[in-house]
Amino acid sequence: MTEKALRLGTRRSKLAMAQSGQVANAVSQVTGRPVELVEITTYGDVSREHLAQIGGTGVFVAALREALARGEVDFAVHSLKDLPTTQPDELVLAAVPEREDPRDVIVARDALKFTDLPRGARIGTGSPRRMAQLNAYARAHGLDIETVPVRGNVDTRIGFVHKGELDAVVLAAAGLNRIGRADEVTDFLSVDTVLPAPGQGALAIECAAGNADLAAALAELDDPFTRAAVTAERSLLAALEAGCSAPVGALADLLADGQIVKEMRLRAVVGTTDGSTLVQLSTTGPVPHTHEQAMALGRELATEMLAQGAAGLMGERAH
Repeated sequence: MTEKALRLGTRRSKLAMAQSGQVANAVSQVTGRPVELVEITTYGDVSREHLAQIGGTGVFVAALREALARGEVDFAVHSLKDLPTTQPDELVLAAVPEREDPRDVIVARDALKFTDLPRGARIGTGSPRRMAQLNAYARAHGLDIETVPVRGNVDTRIGFVHKGELDAVVLAAAGLNRIGRADEVTDFLSVDTVLPAPGQGALAIECAAGNADLAAALAELDDPFTRAAVTAERSLLAALEAGCSAPVGALADLLADGQIVKEMRLRAVVGTTDGSTLVQLSTTGPVPHTHEQAMALGRELATEMLAQGAAGLMGERAH
């Protein structure tokens, strides 16, 4: 007799389905059980409001977590950057698989690079973090751009460019890679120009804390370096008391000497959306080997940023 299929809760968007399909295949391989996708509509999917207005944090996650808590699905896949920084006791973050490209990218008309956009170029993004950094870069380099708030899925956003309503849109490289549309990227934004959202490019696989066997099986998909990096990034976000719609960018990466990984560097930025004021700092330390060490790296950098006035740049503090 074949074992009962595991039920994977996923959002319905094309990107979520692609991500979940990839995880489903991997979970099938480690468990030997079939995995079926259970589509769940979240508030973030149906609301037409801007993410910053509907609270940002958790709007794509709550419905999936409720389905897990009710036992309607066995595990769920989230984009890690959508997860609130506090983990509910009844759920466990069983695996953080190896991270995709964390960078932001531009999809521009006429295959233009960011720095080649014409004066007054209109760049679409729904993210205060991207607006703050793009506007700061433009100010520093004498570029004249206008950031325009947009919402919608990848097709909708790229459609604004094809229809001539915008000169460019900013998207996450990871999302385009996962849905097979990386060839539409006209420019990769260096992390020196735009730091990604904490956790960007990483996925989170969550299951009920009481389901120890499943949690142990899912843990085989965990990448310890990715987990340490995103834990540091999210610890910084939590210590700044900022939600995932706040203008905070953060990236932890490994510094290697040849083949030997020596240290972890954490870089972070907070800024006003017009780019007029940024607090940008970095710290480097030993590669964290425990959850607590990774958390401490993020907290330490957040403390320094708050000392330099980061809190005043974030607008509404998350509650």
